[in-house]
Amino acid sequence: MPYSLAGRLLRVRLTGTRVTVFDGQQVVAEHPRKMGRKGQYSTDLSHVPHQHRSVSGLWSRDWFIDRARTFGPATVLVIEQVLDRRVIEAQGYLDCQNILETLGKKNKQKLEAACQDLVNMRGYPSYSTLKRLMAGIDSDRQKPAPVKPAASNLRGGNAATAELPDVYVRGADYYREGR
Repeated sequence: MPYSLAGRLLRVRLTGTRVTVFDGQQVVAEHPRKMGRKGQYSTDLSHVPHQHRSVSGLWSRDWFIDRARTFGPATVLVIEQVLDRRVIEAQGYLDCQNILETLGKKNKQKLEAACQDLVNMRGYPSYSTLKRLMAGIDSDRQKPAPVKPAASNLRGGNAATAELPDVYVRGADYYREGR
């Protein structure tokens, strides 16, 4: 809807194919209905305020690509794909910020590896896809905890209990019936 109507109470009619916005009885906007993935943008440039049409001085394609270069070439490619899939490039800026800042903040190498995996499998570049890939990289490379031998229940000295002086183990006779 036009920015001049922001904050007003409007009526919306949804059909299977169209979205129509009314101010009283007057139609103020009508768009084809988006199908498929939730959260898709549908922006009419005539509805955007003049001061918001230019994003110079704010985030930009170059700004995100320069930041992605600090991670590696696969991250640059994924950021470019995120920006290229939007009709209005600025609609991808928040996705790029979340990918670089949230996912890449703690581990640049892991984000670069996840981006490389995404590029290799020609997957859909998104925050959630990269997050799942990074979780898989983490769990695949984790080492299992070292195996600790169980304490012995035999009487007398044993090497396993000798190392742990505060371990007291009851013998099998303690658990017999009738006790």
